[in-house]
Amino acid sequence: MSEETVAALDLKPALEAVLMVVDEPATEEHLAKILQRPRRQVADALRELADEYTVQGRGFELRLVAGGWRFYTRPEYAAAVEGFVLDGQQARLTQAALETLAVVAYRQPVSRSRVSAVRGVNCDGVMRTLLQRGLVEEAGAEPETGAILYVTTNYFLERMGLRGLDELPELAPFLPEAAAIEAETQEGVPSFDPDAPDSEDADDKTEI
Repeated sequence: MSEETVAALDLKPALEAVLMVVDEPATEEHLAKILQRPRRQVADALRELADEYTVQGRGFELRLVAGGWRFYTRPEYAAAVEGFVLDGQQARLTQAALETLAVVAYRQPVSRSRVSAVRGVNCDGVMRTLLQRGLVEEAGAEPETGAILYVTTNYFLERMGLRGLDELPELAPFLPEAAAIEAETQEGVPSFDPDAPDSEDADDKTEI
């Protein structure tokens, strides 16, 4: 199909067709390029579509998440979707993975040894799992030690329903001793063998 043909399509139906097949949030810039339209026109059409779906009470919604747009089912219909997709069984992160992910989210960029120091256990096994799941990624090395640093990914923002890290809730109300932990971890970080089994993982066999 030529660029002229794409540019002649009705914008809203064209946006719907493209967004039906994306596997990650699509940015306004990318959609504007694909559909040969000005970004502002695309942005306005996306917001109009989102409002229309809400007014119509549709079972899905169009949301801006992690810098892009994507269709999501509405939370009130989660039980129906889970029943169909998971057949009543939920695939969830282990408690260890959730705790490790939280440390990375609030302390990033952060090394494995620093995460292990905050949690008090070797987290190498859990970090490998988070990497495989695409929730965290490598982000260079620490200048002082050469240790690899980790940050959360856009997929993490997508799964959490966040536009950016600034939307993470304040940590202090949940962990009043956070300042004390921070002071302790600055004193010194224990060294762990990257190939050693994660003792915490051994206690929690729940599949993610």
